[in-house]
Amino acid sequence: MGLKQKSTDLRKRMRDALKGGGDKAIEKQKAIGKLTARERIITLLDPKSFHEYDLFVEHVAKDFDMDKKYLPGDGVITGTGMISGHPVCIYAQDFTVAGGSLGWAHAKKITKIMDRALKLKV
Repeated sequence: MGLKQKSTDLRKRMRDALKGGGDKAIEKQKAIGKLTARERIITLLDPKSFHEYDLFVEHVAKDFDMDKKYLPGDGVITGTGMISGHPVCIYAQDFTVAGGSLGWAHAKKITKIMDRALKLKV
């Protein structure tokens, strides 16, 4: 696979991951007047300050045919950003991905961003 194809594949993978649970799940959130987890983060943080961590993390569950399901970010979005010019670490559970339910990778992402907050003293 050439570099151009790898780049194309990466962009597609990123687009898919950024959609969380997909268009249908996002539409359901909108229909009940709720923002998505990503929208909540972007709304809270200063413009263009969000830096996401672990976008491509996937769940490790095997039971109940979970190994056949794609759960982007394992249902949680984590990263750093700024609120009124102050650095913060942030996470939001994404209801569009398996109802935002907690899995091993999901929990690991949360503890990782908490550790990052301690290290940065924010």
